[in-house]
Amino acid sequence: MAELLTWLAKQLVDDPDAVRVETIEREDATVLELYVAPEDRGKVIGRQGRLARALRTSVRVGRVGKPHGVDGSFFVEGASEAPERFAKGATLLVDGLPAQIAASKRGAGGRPVIKLDRSVPRGATLAVRRDDLPEPGEDTYYVFQLVGLRVEEEGGRALGTVTEVQNGPANDTVELDSGLLLPLVEACVLDVDLEAKRIVVARGFADADE
Repeated sequence: MAELLTWLAKQLVDDPDAVRVETIEREDATVLELYVAPEDRGKVIGRQGRLARALRTSVRVGRVGKPHGVDGSFFVEGASEAPERFAKGATLLVDGLPAQIAASKRGAGGRPVIKLDRSVPRGATLAVRRDDLPEPGEDTYYVFQLVGLRVEEEGGRALGTVTEVQNGPANDTVELDSGLLLPLVEACVLDVDLEAKRIVVARGFADADE
């Protein structure tokens, strides 16, 4: 994915030699930081937002893990919880390029083990097109839909912006850029408005995290 981002950015800037991408591995996500020459900073999100749209058309579902056997199969690390993502015949984007799953099974611990129709490097990002994702159920959201939403307390007090969604044994939590952690439970979350890019939470939960 870093190579794809680098290539896309170089098509938009006037100083392609200054383009640099750094990869930051988190427990449940891979973050790519893009650096360009100062005079090109507006261009990577300009020109009708071509780069932004290209990056937002896919959703990460895992990455290529350690080999399994000698036939080219491998474990999927950080795998999506949706098993159909790794079914035989399904198509994944590997660092942005399509590859079809030729074989699929479960390995140790129930982790997905797949073989693709071409060789791929360990650590490569596995993704699917957002348009291929099914609509989530009522009051259910994909992580990418929540990241970036503003969070307000009932009454209008701004609390921050969602930067990450963490899985927990009892419930998931959203992490805000202000450092707050808020539980994704009915008592806390009063409204999620994707069009307004806003989450409204009940009073008291933000203060309890201090």
